[in-house]
Amino acid sequence: TQQVESLTENLKSIIEEGGGSIGKTEYWGLKPIAYRIKKNRKAHYSLMNIDAPHSAVAEMERLMRLNDDVLRFLTIKVEAHEDEPSAMMRKRDRDDRRPRGGPRGERGPRPDTRPAPRTEETAS
Repeated sequence: TQQVESLTENLKSIIEEGGGSIGKTEYWGLKPIAYRIKKNRKAHYSLMNIDAPHSAVAEMERLMRLNDDVLRFLTIKVEAHEDEPSAMMRKRDRDDRRPRGGPRGERGPRPDTRPAPRTEETAS
């Protein structure tokens, strides 16, 4: 995560030097990816809301393309940024608030499936 933070700070400085601004930055954590990329099965995900001119965005993309530690990136142009947390962060908050059950979750304890003990009866 320290490497992710330093890369994010580097990208922030590139955007700010290019005349842009950073609205929101979220770290989504280490998650499994759909298929192996460069022999990796998991990847760190992060989100940056930026408002910058094309030249600053192009420079940021160029640096990410050159960095061997960046497996994939996606830049999307939107009309307006959302101020509230992203769907991934809302999901994480919901998961953190949910009470955790025991080893069987919310199904409850196992039913007693053992046969009743046999008792010997004597004939009188």
